[in-house]
Amino acid sequence: MTDFSDKYSVLRDFFGHTDFREGQQPLIDSLLCGRDAVGIMPTGAGKSMCYQIPALMLDGITIVISPLISLMKDQVNSLIQSGVRAAYLNSSLTPQQYNAALGNAMRGMYKLIYVAPERLCTPSFLELARNVRISLVAVDEAHCVSQWGQDFRPHYMRIPEFLAQLPYRPTVGAFTATATEQVRLDIIRLLGLNDPLCITTGFDRQNLYFGVIQAKDKYAQAKKIIKENKGSCGIIYCATRKAVEEVSERLTADGIACTRYHAGLSPEERKQNQDDFIYDRVELIAATNAFGMGIDKSNVGFVLHYNMPKNIENYYQEAGRAGRDGSEAKCILLYSARDFMTNKFLIENSNDNPDLDDEALEELHKRDMMKLRKMSDYCNTGRCLRQFILDYFGEKRQCSCGNCSNCLGETELTDVTVEAQKILSCVYRLHQRNLKFGTVVVSAILKGSGNDKIKKFGLENLSTYGIMKEDSTTRIRTIMRFLQAEGYLADSEHSTITLTRRAAEVLMQHKQVMMRMPKTGRADKAERTRTKTPSGEIGAFDRELFERLRALRSKLAAQISMPAYIIFNDAALRQMCVLMPVTQSAFLEVPGVGKVKQEQYGSYFTAEIAAYLRENPDKKNTAPGTVGESGGLAGLIKNGAESLQGVDTELSLTQLGDEILTQLGLSAEKKPVTEAIRSWLINENYLTEKIENGRKRLSVTILSEEAGIVEREKISSINRAYKTVVFPKTAQEFVFENLGEILG
Repeated sequence: MTDFSDKYSVLRDFFGHTDFREGQQPLIDSLLCGRDAVGIMPTGAGKSMCYQIPALMLDGITIVISPLISLMKDQVNSLIQSGVRAAYLNSSLTPQQYNAALGNAMRGMYKLIYVAPERLCTPSFLELARNVRISLVAVDEAHCVSQWGQDFRPHYMRIPEFLAQLPYRPTVGAFTATATEQVRLDIIRLLGLNDPLCITTGFDRQNLYFGVIQAKDKYAQAKKIIKENKGSCGIIYCATRKAVEEVSERLTADGIACTRYHAGLSPEERKQNQDDFIYDRVELIAATNAFGMGIDKSNVGFVLHYNMPKNIENYYQEAGRAGRDGSEAKCILLYSARDFMTNKFLIENSNDNPDLDDEALEELHKRDMMKLRKMSDYCNTGRCLRQFILDYFGEKRQCSCGNCSNCLGETELTDVTVEAQKILSCVYRLHQRNLKFGTVVVSAILKGSGNDKIKKFGLENLSTYGIMKEDSTTRIRTIMRFLQAEGYLADSEHSTITLTRRAAEVLMQHKQVMMRMPKTGRADKAERTRTKTPSGEIGAFDRELFERLRALRSKLAAQISMPAYIIFNDAALRQMCVLMPVTQSAFLEVPGVGKVKQEQYGSYFTAEIAAYLRENPDKKNTAPGTVGESGGLAGLIKNGAESLQGVDTELSLTQLGDEILTQLGLSAEKKPVTEAIRSWLINENYLTEKIENGRKRLSVTILSEEAGIVEREKISSINRAYKTVVFPKTAQEFVFENLGEILG
């Protein structure tokens, strides 16, 4: 009988962790006791450990069914570096390599064997499977079994056939990051799981910032975002090969190194470009959605969607390649109405499943169009973007995440009630004539266009003709898409639109309609591009030491021809910068460091940390943490306060916190710093708080002039005047001089 307590030893010795994450322990226990299981856990939540730990504890071999070569290579390389005997069997191996791996497997040399679903029912693999003891079969990316999933693969349907040909049925575990309720039920039914334990830990990735930008010039916007994230690895997803080529060529011409990846390239170039990105030889890659599935590159700092994907499942999976190690990262989608038409064309002209009959194919296209409309709704909603995604996956909850473009105030609520009434009235007048049109014709009527279709149907006689002639066509269509996203308008046949019951609330009951519109201006720029530090993440760490450890990691990785993150991910390096271990026993306490990696690499990293501390003796007793902790973030700031210099720009309080951290080279959440400054200034009567329109705002006092703090009147993007407190250079220097007292 398996000793379940051993799982903690396995977790510690092989993977370098002392505690399980949410959902891992019950899934592991289920598989260890022979019960099938389904794990639906977001990217970065540790799904792979749910079957890797049982694999190391059970007597026989674990077969891992995985859809992509890159996924297998990453996981097998990572396991080998952690001291686990593992191998993969796929088309990347030569016949000689494949046969050698089969022979090794037959002799019991591996605990885990990763195999592509296409190989399962081949004679050679079936012979192996019938002659070794298989204790567990793990189905990774299990959503691929369902036609309602985003990456349906017919060969996944043969998994039950493979299981039926074994001398006995092993325990089966199925795992995925993105699955609606329909897909979850399909996984259980189509894989033939027996009374499985089903664990859904939630889909939220708190470390990810989500943003939607309705960009007129996508390239200019993309270039701006890339420059703002200089030094971070990034993926730019494009809908077509042509877009990939255009983006990569223009960025390269503009002096920004960017490689490319799409199915039109030769296999050799695809592999070279992918390796350049994975091995950190280039920080930026433009790619179609063929790139990235299962690649465990942990230091992707941002994912930029140049075009809207076809569905939310695809978007969330692709965006989820950012911040896999728990680091804060950004997921930004550049949206235009043309994206909808491009994806519609791709759906109508796709034939990814040639085995389907015409009726099934038509049903598939209807499903894909429904998902596309939901994706469009995401791009146009005024709600919290994170809540929208969670709602889609069935995780119903009301939240304002404070970490998406809608919640962070990049947009501001605007009253569009009158515009909504005009649009809905126009659709209603068309209904009275038994006419239905799409957004193009409806917006043309409202704009007062004289095109042929309007003349043909006599639409210039409608009472709503030209009632929005002062508005741009883009603004009219943007509001129409918002009304669709919020359920006041619905899609009908042939891409026409129709009223819903909710429309009566606006037309008859005069319900107010508030829509989030883009905000402009410099004042909020820093806030727009900043993400929250997720709960449990490091508050601050020494950036200089971090860069030195990254350089050491890259050097060691090059020596063994492995991606740097296979040795240690960025999260482990940050923990080293916090704990600063100089002995092997202390190094083993770093989360993410197991015994094998400690034995292989511990001496290199502790020597580098020791050298750094000799060169910087003032850092020896400084353990970065949070404001208010002795020797924590407060200590780091106070130690460097004398080096701070004011800048010739008026800063908001938020920007002042950013400036302090930037000048000191610290990576930390600014909120504790700004809150400490705010509280001190109020307590010392240099500022006060006022309540206006139900909201608190800072205001100057009689002592503000002494501190150099001033109040300015500004105009918002919707021409509303408001007052705000700013810190000119003299006020900044006043705060810097008092940081010792401010931070205690």
